[in-house]
Amino acid sequence: MALLGIDLGTSSVKVIVQDTQGRTLSVSKVGYTVMAPQPGWSESDPNEWWSATVSAVQTAIAQVPQAEITAIGLSGQMHGVVLTDEKGLPQRPAMLWADTRAQAELERYRKFPASLRERLANPLVPGMAGPMLCWLAEHEVFSYQKARWALQPKDWLRLRLTGEVATDPSDASATLLYDLQADGWADDIIALLGLKRHLLPPILPSGTIAGRLSAQTAEALSLPVGLPVATGAADTAAAALGTGLFTPGPIQLTLGTGAQLIQLSLKPIADLTGRTHLYRAADGVHWYTMAAVQNAGLALDWVRQMLNVTWDDVYASAAVSPGADGLLFLPYLTRERAHHPSLSSKGAFLGMRIDHRREHLLHAALEGVAFGIRVAFEALPEADKATALRLAGGGSEHPAWRQMLADILNRELLTVDTPAASVRGAALLSGIASGIWADALETTSIAPHTSLIAAPEKGRVAAYNRVYTRYLESINK
Repeated sequence: MALLGIDLGTSSVKVIVQDTQGRTLSVSKVGYTVMAPQPGWSESDPNEWWSATVSAVQTAIAQVPQAEITAIGLSGQMHGVVLTDEKGLPQRPAMLWADTRAQAELERYRKFPASLRERLANPLVPGMAGPMLCWLAEHEVFSYQKARWALQPKDWLRLRLTGEVATDPSDASATLLYDLQADGWADDIIALLGLKRHLLPPILPSGTIAGRLSAQTAEALSLPVGLPVATGAADTAAAALGTGLFTPGPIQLTLGTGAQLIQLSLKPIADLTGRTHLYRAADGVHWYTMAAVQNAGLALDWVRQMLNVTWDDVYASAAVSPGADGLLFLPYLTRERAHHPSLSSKGAFLGMRIDHRREHLLHAALEGVAFGIRVAFEALPEADKATALRLAGGGSEHPAWRQMLADILNRELLTVDTPAASVRGAALLSGIASGIWADALETTSIAPHTSLIAAPEKGRVAAYNRVYTRYLESINK
């Protein structure tokens, strides 16, 4: 008996086959294109998502032909909008979380009474489904009026798998169309925005069966017809489940294209400063506070491509002394989230000299992303109480990079023994939905272990603190 997890990320899909003891049997990954047809736009073709998913699933199951897949679970990138017709066919490219074109549409939200904005319990960000739908209604009237559904990425994928339409609370609560206090769609706010309520799908628990694998899809994936498919969860919420984060208190840092720092809570307590987000957790019990960094792996990969180097080259540059010999990198290639003190910050290399070499640029890029993560970490209400951070995500595996993060954050880092937190969480949700576990808490028995992977070194902490001061001065100008 085995479970299949699918994580639809920003630039790639990852698939895992896992047994019911929590052991990973196989993993596969296939990439696809993220398009920027205009400055500030970020889009993908959902048809590419599907082709990549078929390839990744077939590769994963081919590695373990003896495994009997009994259920499928999903996780995916948050905030996006996939406009589809009645049959689920995309009407235009998907708009992604890094998209900033809906900046002007946020004014509609700002005109709401404070009591309404408090129910949304989140900063106003253009790359969320609500503002993006407002933009589509204004600027792409034909696509908007023709659409039957406005779906989150992983919800479109489930529709493709099963023919059934749904979403879950963790994704719905990240749309700026969700009432965190009432725990459901904010119908009055949707009406005030002038959006069509019927575009939004019904909300089902993350760990319930939302549909079954259709005959056509089963043939494409080489899987049995009728396999149960769980509703699934947003990638960050799925990562918390996949790493065994079940209690309030610990802070977890997940690194990928973006970076997320999260902390569970038993009640939906909004950040009155408006710097952090509040969403539903995948376990159906908790909420989580999140400080999200848009320019993490996204910025590092841009630098890597521009300098035509490998990831090994990037991480090898961590050996350069703190401060990169006076070179400073501001990673703000896209607009940063609300925790950032100056949302108008732009990306830049500062202090460049003729004696700087490629390794200085790469080291400065790593430092700049780590400093951006520190800004987000310090925005969390309980940050000063944390002596350690749980570290997860594929962008956090290199030892030198981990050490730099420990030094810059001045916290011990505890690695979670799973290389694929979100997709593991997706697989666990399929097990919950199919009755292998009664609820999320029952998966505690197979939760991955944590171990100390990096500790701050006093000398480098002091050196990085000096550079961080300069960094803050630069982004506040």
